[in-house]
Parts: sequence; structure tokens; C-alpha cells
Amino acid sequence: MKRTAVYAGSFDPLTNGHVWMIRQGAALFDRLIVAIGVNPDKEATFTVGERRRMLEDALTGLGNVAIAEFHNRFLVDFARENGAHFMIRGIRSSHDYEYERVMRHINADMAPCISTIFLMPPRAISELSSSMVKGLIGPEGWEEQVIRYVPEGVFLMLKKRYENRA
Repeated sequence: MKRTAVYAGSFDPLTNGHVWMIRQGAALFDRLIVAIGVNPDKEATFTVGERRRMLEDALTGLGNVAIAEFHNRFLVDFARENGAHFMIRGIRSSHDYEYERVMRHINADMAPCISTIFLMPPRAISELSSSMVKGLIGPEGWEEQVIRYVPEGVFLMLKKRYENRA
């Protein structure tokens, strides 16, 4: 029986932290589904198609990784419908831990057959988030900062998107 896991996020934009999580998940499981979450209440910087391209470009060579999307639904339902028995979540801080601990219990109430696996990224990327990356964009010299935190293809997309922003 193949062990399948789901790793979900907005990936808006994809960061080196996301890539680390995905590579770890791909090494731990036979099949990893990277699920692009679409929240109708949030305005995204990139379309789902653009986020999918970011993921495809950054994950070249990971044959056991599939990319999917889910809209306005519970992640445990998405996982169950895709044959996953595990969900991977990242813990970067004590704040993340408290939030994810509560969500783990709620998810277990909804789908006891799905286990949550927590991964803690290395210190160099432990503070990294899509929101942080977007917050760095704008001031003079932003490119030198942002390029350290995202894959090259994502950086080029960000640069193109914000090249006229003063």
C-alpha cells in the first residue's frame, strides 16, 4: 500500500521554505500531493495557474509529487478523497505550534483515519513566509533581499509583477 500525504498552502508566492517542506515530504512518503489552497475571501497576488507553474518549475525531478488545487473546503476532506492518510504541516514558531495543535485535533475529529505530521524547517528558513516575502517588495534594493528567499523562477515572476512599482 502506497503511503500518500498532502501538503497544502496558498503558495502565493512559493518560498524556499515551501520547497524544503515539499522535498522532505517527498522523501518521507511514496506519494505527495501538493495542494494549492484557494480562499475566496483572500485576494491573491498570483493566479492558481501561476502558482502551479511556480511549483512545477521548482519541483522538477520529484517524480512522486503531484500538484492539485482545492477550493473552499476542508483539507481533511480533500485528503480523504485523494487517498491520503497523512497531512504535512510546518511548525516555524510557538505561534504556529499552538494553531496547528488545535487544527490537528479538529481534523482528527473530522477524519480520524488521517494523521497530521509536523515538520520543523531549519533555522535559516524558519521565519520565512509568503507574507514576509511580499512585505519586502517595494523599497529600493528589494530584489537583493527577496532573491534569497524564493526559487529563481519565482523571483523572476515577482520582479516582472512589481517592476513598475515605485
